[in-house]
Amino acid sequence: MTRRYWNIKLEELLRARVHLGHRIKKWNPRMAPYVSISKTKRRKDRHITNLTRTARFLAEACDLVFYAASKGSRFLIVGTTKNVANSVVRAAIKARCHYVNKKWLGGMLTNWSTTEMKLRQLRDLRRAQKTGGFDRLRKRDAAISKRQLKQLQKYLGGVQYMTGLPDIVIVVEQQPAVTALRECITLGIPTICLIDTDCDPDLVDLPIPANDDSISSIRLILNKLVFAICEGRSSSIRNP
Repeated sequence: MTRRYWNIKLEELLRARVHLGHRIKKWNPRMAPYVSISKTKRRKDRHITNLTRTARFLAEACDLVFYAASKGSRFLIVGTTKNVANSVVRAAIKARCHYVNKKWLGGMLTNWSTTEMKLRQLRDLRRAQKTGGFDRLRKRDAAISKRQLKQLQKYLGGVQYMTGLPDIVIVVEQQPAVTALRECITLGIPTICLIDTDCDPDLVDLPIPANDDSISSIRLILNKLVFAICEGRSSSIRNP
């Protein structure tokens, strides 16, 4: 699969404001290889991301997820702020991936046995709700069960059908998901992550330098990755 196949154009990255970084004072020096340092390539007091490198790393990420999807790998997409929550859900549904779009619960991956127990509890409560099990409980017990179901659905609804650890984790915003990234490092799970100019690229296996505050930037990159995942799944069907 050639990188040209993904049709990543610098013009569309520019239109989606992928290049706009954070204020110069807030930048992480480890991001130096991914940004244009020259004063002539700054926009007022902001760093500008090197879009040539963005296109290159995005193409590599697309190649990776295409190959992984063609082999039946499981993906988890993580984006926990209000700014990206809906985009994460839409991308995950389209690509048939698991997702976390609320607060990351510490130990979700590293303490998988506890997570499995909570997922079983979530499934049991949903089954009880659908079959009228709550109606047979006392009013107080029913209220407690409904509250438990609401909490579990909020934080684990996107992974309720995940039967094991993911093979690849895609992170939309690094800083709110640092705990998730560290858990992946501990477990050796490969990660793909959008990294803005204030992020640490050393925490990620395959960084994609990009604006992680712009919805248009996030959607563009997610769309490219989702397309590659879908193509990978399709190729496995065409060539079993």
